[in-house]
Amino acid sequence: MGPWMNPLCSESNMLVQLILLHFQILGYRSSLEASVSSTSVPRIKLSYSFGRSFLGLDKCNACIGTSICKKFFKEEIRFDSWLSSRLKLPPNYLPSYSGNYTDDLKTWRLVEISRLASKYQSDQSDRRICTFLSGATTCSIEHALKKTERFQKWLKTKRLTPDLVQGLPSPMLRCPSQRLLDRIVRRYAEVPDAGSVYMNHFMDRDKMRLLYTLSVNAHPIFLQIFPGAEGWPFPKYLGSCGRLIVAASTRPLKEFYSSPSDVATDLALQLLSIIDSMRNNDLNYLFYFTRVDAGTFGIFNNGHLFIRDASTLGIIDKQEGSHPTSEQKEQKDIFSCLVADCQSTFPSCNSIREEQSLIMVCKELLPKLLKGKFAQPVQEKIDSYLGLCADSFRADLEVTNAARKLAELLKPVRSCDSRFAYRYPDCKYSDKY
Repeated sequence: MGPWMNPLCSESNMLVQLILLHFQILGYRSSLEASVSSTSVPRIKLSYSFGRSFLGLDKCNACIGTSICKKFFKEEIRFDSWLSSRLKLPPNYLPSYSGNYTDDLKTWRLVEISRLASKYQSDQSDRRICTFLSGATTCSIEHALKKTERFQKWLKTKRLTPDLVQGLPSPMLRCPSQRLLDRIVRRYAEVPDAGSVYMNHFMDRDKMRLLYTLSVNAHPIFLQIFPGAEGWPFPKYLGSCGRLIVAASTRPLKEFYSSPSDVATDLALQLLSIIDSMRNNDLNYLFYFTRVDAGTFGIFNNGHLFIRDASTLGIIDKQEGSHPTSEQKEQKDIFSCLVADCQSTFPSCNSIREEQSLIMVCKELLPKLLKGKFAQPVQEKIDSYLGLCADSFRADLEVTNAARKLAELLKPVRSCDSRFAYRYPDCKYSDKY
């Protein structure tokens, strides 16, 4: 048997070696291709790739800004739907979205991603721009707005002055002072090298973005120029991408209408405190609401209450004075009508009452928080003070006194425990609480 087994074994061994060599070559080629793929060819992530239209980047620079776009593309800002197994964007017609934000990919915090105008309003506005400025149904929004007389004035200016914002619909700019406009330019967060009252560091696109934002909704400007880190009652502005802005997340006040009496008491006192700070602050500005609703205020997870929607907030400069313009002479153009009715008239600066916001809050919000929450005779006194505070026909002093008595009644029954993390344990040792 031995003589004829050797050739077969030898042939079999050679076959095995050839097969092994074949697989080694295949493995080397696979390794080489993987190496080339990882170094030379960009990897395609199996995740949703943002469309420019969802963010509104296709409309820039008739948009808010681009300061936070990288966070979106790197998935360091995620919509809540991204936490599911199916990665997809939410519907584009919603006014706001809850999301998550990270700086290290390990810890996440809640944020609110919102639009300054609804998708319908923005589409209508874009069509109006094209129709009036280009005579077409579609056009380049940015190019059309660049040709306007107002923007040409913005291009030539080195400083934002009251005449350049005349006729814009935002309550913030109804009675502008130079001091306020300088603050806007100096603290505008969508440009590098902010800090100067002069617009030398603004590129053409920056001027367009600022003008567009002020024309549509000044909410993000409030967050930038009056930051919460300095004690102002606004959530933190994190940035913008296209026509979306990102800010710290709050729960709207309406979610707390059915809360127990101790929570309602705490929120009512915070509301009264914010309204008081709007009239009495170190900068000597009078902040006033043109209207309030259940979404105007929001609450952080630590129980702290903030203004979550500043779109209806106006400012009067008590220190420098304002620069009102008569309705007959006021210039209105396409920027006056992006989201507002061009025929709308606005109250004069002199007609704004200092107690205007207090009356609104006492009428629209505090009753929904406080009614039916307390035993008698406390509830009867609360209802009486709310009635006086909400009466717009009463003198300012009467309204203020009613609000002060309401606060004095509520303070002794305010709880001090860990549920109110924003003031605990300080409330144990400070008369402030």
